[in-house]
Amino acid sequence: MHHITRPAVLLLLSLGLAACGTTAQAPAEPPAKQATAPGQIRSMLWVGNSFFYYNNSMHGHLGQLLMAQSDNGKRNARNVSATISGSGINWHDMEAYFKPGGVSSYSFVGDNEVRFNTFDKPFDAVMMMDCSQCPIHPKLQSVFHEFAKKHSDTVRKHGAEPVLFMSWAYSDKPEMTAPLAAEYTKVGKANNALVVPAGLAFANSVAKRADIPLIIGDKRHPTLQGTYLGACTVLASVYKVNPVGNKYTAGLPADVAAHLQAVAWETVQKYHAENGRGSL
Repeated sequence: MHHITRPAVLLLLSLGLAACGTTAQAPAEPPAKQATAPGQIRSMLWVGNSFFYYNNSMHGHLGQLLMAQSDNGKRNARNVSATISGSGINWHDMEAYFKPGGVSSYSFVGDNEVRFNTFDKPFDAVMMMDCSQCPIHPKLQSVFHEFAKKHSDTVRKHGAEPVLFMSWAYSDKPEMTAPLAAEYTKVGKANNALVVPAGLAFANSVAKRADIPLIIGDKRHPTLQGTYLGACTVLASVYKVNPVGNKYTAGLPADVAAHLQAVAWETVQKYHAENGRGSL
């Protein structure tokens, strides 16, 4: 029998431990979320307030517009709305909207059948809107700038792109249009984010056809015409699709729908030619 001396035993043990150490694998870090490629918005979350959810929600009308212009007549994009009545941009917990098993984790299809969704990320883009006057309110303007950045950073961390929805002026205060546009443009450029110029589209529509009411009697919330105009502006800005001639009219008279489609497209083209499109 051969005897191994104690130093040799220690050497063998140390080599064995070293060998074990080299084979152990550190836990793999989760892969980074793939950033949304320009023009590839297939799913979008709308984060805002009652300006979005009036008239069965603006995102629903956008879905109909997208379906009407698709080649197969089927919905080719998913839009989900997360709104709080009267909310400002800081009321929303953006991180929570990306929580696994949370928003958009399942859908109802067919005869109330539940389908559990699987995807790398729930949304390609998140469209945000502050309260109607917050961006220009002396006590809340700084909050708008602060949370537009915070939310944009959170959205990008999850591989999506931030989008800002420029709200419109109250019907009795058209002077709100220019400062709202200025603040949204400023924040969009600061965060390299796309801005949807809905507020300017409202003003342009009124200038051309004041007979088409865009805001209800409370002087703030949209009529069906206003919601439709907003949806057309989103179609033109985010999806880069010309709404002119789209067969979905939300039941509006043909001439009214045609006017709103044209205003949305003209406003978007002019605005982005002058101010850029951010990262989208």
